[in-house]
Amino acid sequence: MVAIGRNEGERLRHCLQSIPENVPVAYVDSASTDGSVVYARTRGAEIVELDLSRPFTAARARNEGLQAMLRKWPRLEYIQFVDGDCEIEEGWLGAAERFLSSEQSVAAVCGRRRERYPERSFYNRLCDAEWNTPVGEADACGGDAMFRTDALAQARGYDHTLIAGEEPELCHRLRGLGWRVWRIDHPMTIHDADMHRTRQWWMRTVRSGFGYAQVWRKTRQGLGRPLYGRQLFSALAWTAGVALVGILLGMLIGPVGLAIAPMLWLLQFGRLALRGGARPALHTLAGKVAETIGVLRYAWSVIASTKPGAIFYK
Repeated sequence: MVAIGRNEGERLRHCLQSIPENVPVAYVDSASTDGSVVYARTRGAEIVELDLSRPFTAARARNEGLQAMLRKWPRLEYIQFVDGDCEIEEGWLGAAERFLSSEQSVAAVCGRRRERYPERSFYNRLCDAEWNTPVGEADACGGDAMFRTDALAQARGYDHTLIAGEEPELCHRLRGLGWRVWRIDHPMTIHDADMHRTRQWWMRTVRSGFGYAQVWRKTRQGLGRPLYGRQLFSALAWTAGVALVGILLGMLIGPVGLAIAPMLWLLQFGRLALRGGARPALHTLAGKVAETIGVLRYAWSVIASTKPGAIFYK
């Protein structure tokens, strides 16, 4: 088991307490200041503290945790990754191991991740809906999943440079190597997003946009269709694209043309609101702006040749 975290506090306690005592654990810490390392050590976990001189990413944390586990237990067949704000559901580890044992072509298996307190905020409910992915063969898993260690070795683990989207990118490479990824109908983890403020949601969405651009750029150089092309097109079309349409029509037909851009947004808002309600519709459209900011942040990091670090929303 590899658990990763940064200042998760009580959430980390729930996480480590949910792991059966006979399961070896490596806890990878990203410069916590809340006593997370001390507590993880009392639980008997192998401790990995990330070097502060290199940028933090979840991908890097998972890689270093995996390496620590394999150094001490080199014959491990399967490894479960879990984020420090998640609690392992009872029975999940056995169900996942049985599935991988019976399906030799599957590299990774995940189950149902659910929110601990979806009723406490609109943003928690958004997360709970996001986690409810279809059962069956999948394109990708999330941060919580059980992997076959041989498959991880073949794929050389996560890409430690990715800010977000590291799991889909890894699964993309695994599928290219002939492996499959599966989502089974079994409770897996309880997640505590603890997201109550618009700024938290905004930064999380900016991170998504950054990840879309970074992963798309990497995967377009390989075989198959690059990841996140649809998400990138949607974000840019509903921001820069709509603005450009308004400017061009304004140049052609005057002020009436400039009014076309906000009308397009209003029409899209109405369509989304009829389908899912006004508040989700507003956040869907505003999210396009946040994603575009993330895309631009990534573009600037490429132009300026900088090494970006993690984008935190908690």
